[in-house]
Parts: sequence; structure tokens; C-alpha cells
Amino acid sequence: PFGSQITNLRKHIKKAHTITMTTDAQRYKILLLPLLLTTHLSFTIASDAIPTPYVSPRTLIDGRITLYDSNGKPVIHENDESSTCESSSSTTGVKITPVMGCCETSVEGDYQHVEIGAMPQMDTDEAMQALDSAKEAWSGGSGTWPQMSMSDRIQCVEDLLDKLSVVRDEIVNLLMWEIGKNYDDAQAEFDRTVLFVRQLIDALKERDDLHGSWVDVKGTKAFVRRAAIGIIMCLGPFNYPLNETYATLIPALLMGNVVLLKIPTVGGLVHLLTMQAFSEALPPGVINFVSGRGRATMPPLMATGDIDGLAFIGGSNAADDLIKTHPEPHRLKLFLQLEAKNMGIFLPSLFENDNEEKLNSAVKQAVTGAFSYNGQRCTALKIMFVPRKYSDVFAEKFVKAVEDLNVGLPWKKSFENGKYSMITPLPNAKRVSYMKELIEDALEKGAVIINSAGGSLVGGESSTLMVPTILANVNESMRIFDEEQFGPISPIVPYDDIETIRAYAREGKYGQQVAIFTADGGEDASELLDKFSSIFGKININSQCGRSPDTLPFSGRRSSAMGVMSVVDALKEFSVPTVIAYKGHDENGIVKSIEEDSVFMQSVV
Repeated sequence: PFGSQITNLRKHIKKAHTITMTTDAQRYKILLLPLLLTTHLSFTIASDAIPTPYVSPRTLIDGRITLYDSNGKPVIHENDESSTCESSSSTTGVKITPVMGCCETSVEGDYQHVEIGAMPQMDTDEAMQALDSAKEAWSGGSGTWPQMSMSDRIQCVEDLLDKLSVVRDEIVNLLMWEIGKNYDDAQAEFDRTVLFVRQLIDALKERDDLHGSWVDVKGTKAFVRRAAIGIIMCLGPFNYPLNETYATLIPALLMGNVVLLKIPTVGGLVHLLTMQAFSEALPPGVINFVSGRGRATMPPLMATGDIDGLAFIGGSNAADDLIKTHPEPHRLKLFLQLEAKNMGIFLPSLFENDNEEKLNSAVKQAVTGAFSYNGQRCTALKIMFVPRKYSDVFAEKFVKAVEDLNVGLPWKKSFENGKYSMITPLPNAKRVSYMKELIEDALEKGAVIINSAGGSLVGGESSTLMVPTILANVNESMRIFDEEQFGPISPIVPYDDIETIRAYAREGKYGQQVAIFTADGGEDASELLDKFSSIFGKININSQCGRSPDTLPFSGRRSSAMGVMSVVDALKEFSVPTVIAYKGHDENGIVKSIEEDSVFMQSVV
């Protein structure tokens, strides 16, 4: 009875890049099976309807949450006994802008953006109110939070985790709708963040170099414990708004610092959901949220000279511009995680002898490394170097693996493998335009797209769901050769000798990570490792690049990083050692008496 419909579908399917089957339609999949087997499409199954989120605009300044209506006027929730929401003293309100979800609902085959919340757009004066609150909370190092014992600060952060767990499901849902993170990855981001914080707390309790201990150095007895720096301006990224932001924010708080958190323009709604937890778990002013255009808020705050540290995850140009506005940049403590152009290097041994299994494994790692979460990770593989004589062999395997990736909305599973979409909508049209610029530039200069429908949009021209692009014959004249794409494009560079790879590493702007794929670990691999040891922060052998495990140092050189991120290193980045010392013997018990009464020297365990 469905013969005519199948015939009609066959005509339209030739123009499609992905197919979504509703739950009800799955019972007819046997009729579609012959059609599926003749295509290279990735079919996804629409899961049960998930709620479209809406996050109302709000601010958190000096421990008080203010909710706003659609006109930017403050409102009071008088009937909510658990709420700490209060009306601000402002009578004029703030500017409010809608936030559109990058994930879209289908209407007649096209995708439409959905409003999922609204964000207050602070001006300079409103941002200054947040700074005034931070200054009072810090009080030159004499505020409640920096003077609190480390064990009490730990207890506050543990309370924060308990309160954040209450909104876990809302956060996961919002990560899918706002930034296109698939369901598994959205869950993993929240859970990994909680694990990271618990590891921070364990490290503070267990490590003498963090919580302090007495040492005797040639007759000088010293107690060494790390303490706060001051007011930290924290700017996190859109791609991991919770995990990477908290990887700097929470260590800074645990060590006694006061934080100004700049909410990212994209991916910022998730921070509004956390305000209640922060307001209830921490003393007023310890953390203040600043939202709106970064250029309207951050430079004026930095120009006051009241900012003691900058935790910045984003682009190097923006970081440079912000740092320059500080009147005394020599005393600004910097922690920067910036761009990367991580190489995937395939050595000839993979293509020789009977190494097909190893080659297949390398290709699998490369595909995941390049396209997991659309390649929107600083640790993604951004460029592939392949021996010219084997470039066709590599391309065939790489293309097949990429075309097997699930393309769809974040909450949908593949009909074929039951996995959630790996390729999901980009967060906004601006990112799509940049991808198109890079692709067009490469094509004009001789590159070719070698995968089916590469670079096309699924769901109409207003969609941001972009099919991955594999570019072959890439060379140094193309923008994609040097620029970090931060999206679903994988350029392949054919090379004739190892010096091409050495030169790229030696002369490049970035120095975060590299991945070397080899079948025998011969001299080329060892020689590259030695050369790269003073260029990159991490050298991966036969595996994609990545930050985890979080207990290992995550570092970089050149324009990729300043500072080291890991459980222990992050705590050290946002603190300085304070030494309590005396010579000789404490004959009268003076030091012991001081220690017993001191909050700073109080035991953590």
C-alpha cells in the first residue's frame, strides 16, 4: 500500500543528506531497507520529544539574583520561599536580548531556530557594580572568603556540587539546545565537571604541597601553604561552557580567590541555571556574573587595575587586547588556553606490509579526533599529513569513515547503530559563514572536496547543520593550512618527506598537541618525538589528541597556552605559596600557640 510513497521518497532521497524517522514510522523501516542499502545516508531515529527549554534572564551580583521580564524590568518572586531572588535597586532595568537555539525544529522539511531564553546585556556601569561587590568580598585579602579556613571553603564547594546536581537534567538539555552538544556528550560534560571538582578537593586534602606542612631546611623551620591571588576575571568558552570554565573557576575559588565570571555570548544560558546554587552555597560577592558584550564590559573592568588574575579560554587576539588594558600588566597573573592547529601525522609504515589493521585503527582515531562534536574542540585534529604516494589509500578509508558518521540533532539516535548524532548543528550562522569562507578559499586555490555533500547544509539555507568537509590537495597557500577552523572541516596535506612535517611544527604559530600514527615506531617516529618535545605540550602516539585524563598536565606553547591545566596544576595556577618560618627551637611554644589559634594554618583533613 505504500508503493507510491516509496517511489516518491526515492526521488527526494537523492537530494537528501540525512533522514530522520519518527518513532511511529520505525515499524515501516523494513519497506525502506532496500532503499537504505543503496544510499550513503545516515538515518536517525527521532527520539521521544524532549522539552524545549526557556531560561529567563537574570543576574547574580553581591549574592542577589535578580530576575527580569521581557522588557528588562526587575521582578520579584514573592511566593517562592526557596528563592533568593530580589529586586535590584535599578528602576530602569537592563537591556535584554533573546537567545536562539542552534538546534531547530523541522517545518515542511526546513529547520527554524527556536527562542530558548534571554540574556541581560550589561553596560559598563552595571559591570562596575559586579566589580565593586568583588572588591568588597576580597577586601584587600581580608574578606570573609579569603580569610575562611580551607576546610570551610571545601565544605562550601561540596555544598555547591549538591545544589548543582539538582539542575543536572536542565543543564544537559540546555547544552543540546544552545550549542548542539549531543545527549551523551552533554551528560559527560556535567559529570566530568563534578568529577574534576571532587578530584580537586581530594588533592587539597591529600597533598602536602597544597594544604601545607612543616619542613626543616638547615635550621629554618617553615610551614608552607598556598593562598589566594586576589580578584580573578574568568572568561570561559562556548564549546565547554561548564567543564572548561569550572576547570579554572573552581580551583580559583577553593584557593580563596574572588571571581568575576564573564558569561560567554554563545553557550551562556547554562550559567544562568547555576546562579541559584552559587548564591546559596557561597558568601555574597565571592562570585559575580557579568553578561553582555565582552568589549563593553571586560576592558573597562580590566582598566581599573583592580583585577589580579585573568583566566581566559578563547582566542589569542582577544586575550592580547584585554591584557593590554590593564594599567599594570606586569602584576596580572595569567592563565590562558588559546587556539591550536593540532597535526595528525601518518607515517609511511602504516601503509606498508600487512598493516591494514593498524591503518584502520589510525583512521578511526583520526575521524573521531577531527569530527567529535563537529571538531569544535581546541584538542581536535585540525590538519592531516599523509604520504603523497599513499594519499588515495588514506582518502578512501577516511572518506568512508566520515560518511558513516551520524548527522542530525543532538537528541536523535542513528537508525543503523543506535548512537547519538556526532555531527550536530553549529551554534550560529556566523560559524557556518566562516566554514564556507575557508572551504571556498581552499577550492579556489586547488583543493577538492572528496566526500559526498561535503560542506552542504541539512535543513535549508537557514540551517546550521553542516555536513563534514574533507579537503584534499591542501597546501600552504590556503587559509585552512594555518587557521584554526574549529569546525567540521578536515584538510589533508600530502607530503613527500618528513621535513615538510618538521617545518610545519617548527614554523607554526601554535604548540598544543600532535598525534603521530605509525605501525613500527621506527626512526621517523622517534626523531619527530624528539623534535616535538620542545614544541608541543602533548605528543600522542597512535591516538587522537585530548585533554583527559584530568590528572595529567594539559599545557601548550607559543600562542596555544600560558599555564598548565590539571587537577593539581590548576590549584597552583590560582595561588601562591605563603611561608611561615622561624629559626632555632620553639622553646616557649610561641609558634605552636600561634598555629593552634590560626585559621590559615588550620588542618584541612
